[in-house]
Amino acid sequence: MKNRFHQNLADLPQCLTGPSAWLGKDMARNTEAWLYHLTTEDILDLEKAANSFLSLGIDVGEITKETFPLTTFLPHIDSLSKTLLKGVGVEVLRGLNISNYSPKFTATIFCGLGSHIGRARSQNSDGHILGHVRDVGADINDPNSRIYQTCDRQTFHTDSADVVGLVCVRKAKKGGRSLLVSAETIYNRMKAERPDLLEKLFDPIATDRRGEIPKGEKPFMEIPVLSWNQGYLTVFYQRQYIESAQRFSEAIELTPKHIEALDMFDALANDPDLYFGMQLEPGDMQWVYNHSQLHDRAEFLDWPDSTKRRHLMRLWLSMPDDRPLPEYYKQRYGSIEIGNRGGIITKETKLSAPLD
Repeated sequence: MKNRFHQNLADLPQCLTGPSAWLGKDMARNTEAWLYHLTTEDILDLEKAANSFLSLGIDVGEITKETFPLTTFLPHIDSLSKTLLKGVGVEVLRGLNISNYSPKFTATIFCGLGSHIGRARSQNSDGHILGHVRDVGADINDPNSRIYQTCDRQTFHTDSADVVGLVCVRKAKKGGRSLLVSAETIYNRMKAERPDLLEKLFDPIATDRRGEIPKGEKPFMEIPVLSWNQGYLTVFYQRQYIESAQRFSEAIELTPKHIEALDMFDALANDPDLYFGMQLEPGDMQWVYNHSQLHDRAEFLDWPDSTKRRHLMRLWLSMPDDRPLPEYYKQRYGSIEIGNRGGIITKETKLSAPLD
């Protein structure tokens, strides 16, 4: 398939060697590369900023870095941003004892910290910047269902934002580990072993919108799994949504070679040497750079008591000083303006942060 999306394999680097081209087995051994333990001073600064914001009496969805005034923790936020954009692409902040917090106080710290990292993006047409990740009994076989609303394995994928943030409120009775893999490492393996299949991942591939269709758009997007643009490799992937897009007669049909390429991509993502996992504990805040990493969640067994069931809050952020994205990413983000892209934003949308 030769068209405006096509990437000449000769133009691609032979091997990506930056810090985000990591091996999972190395990340699992070197937790210092991605795990930061909050100090007492850090926590006090976050709590002070949260109390200051809550005294204003406004919705958490309208939080800004000006209304969440941090001081001593600011140098680490700068370090965290560099880790996401220029480093390994993931960081977990550990140490908040949220058993002492109300849900609103937890959300305020999470959203307030996010406001210093980037600009919050709405995760639905109602303007909700705070998403809730939990099993609501959604049917995994329904083509309009969201997989994060089940207890099944998610599979490795990317989201509709520059950065995805999660805070663990409660963990499951068993399972539910967070999994990460580097798209750059997968690229390196495919370039070395099957460059013919790698090339197919730079072709446009239909991805189902799962019922969230912007006005005037098709019910699917046509974006390559991998894009090479201005010196950056960017990934866009959700295998189940690629497969369900084939239900539309006007969608680009997957060829046997494309399916073979997707199968190899999945096999490498699930290679124990390439990915690594972590169990997020209550209070942990995980930040993942969406353009170089894919994330996943293992299946889990939840508590029968509804008050104990697994619950994570989610943020989508657009970061300043981020990489440029190809023009065709407008299908996904609406805008590709750096610092103001991703999510679902309309002129009528008023941002809010529902706590349930």
